Amino acid sequence: MNSVVEEEPMRSVTTACCLLLVVAAAGCSSNPPLRTESSTSAIRAAEAVGASSVPRAALHLQLAKEELDRANALAEKGDKDEAASLLMRAEVDAELAILLSREQDEKLEAVQAMERVRRLQNDNR
Repeated sequence: MNSVVEEEPMRSVTTACCLLLVVAAAGCSSNPPLRTESSTSAIRAAEAVGASSVPRAALHLQLAKEELDRANALAEKGDKDEAASLLMRAEVDAELAILLSREQDEKLEAVQAMERVRRLQNDNR
């Protein structure tokens, strides 16, 4: 009977140690990486189309870069929700930079086309 009584506390201690080990291991595990691929690729695409040379597009490109940096900093601190929100904003700002730079290109093409039309009209007179 004595050995049964001594085994009960030992079993409780063993169980407590196992639980403590599991909790400690879970606490030490790293957080899943922040998914920055879409924001980063949108920023690269904006740079590739020349967004930095169009003032309005450059502003949104800069915002996207800053939001990406802030998202990474927040993720390191463990604020994954706020970081994910900033990543979405960074992607949207980069896409807006792409659209604004394309708009500038299209306006330039339209002006050039109008000039060609005027020249052709003048040549035909």
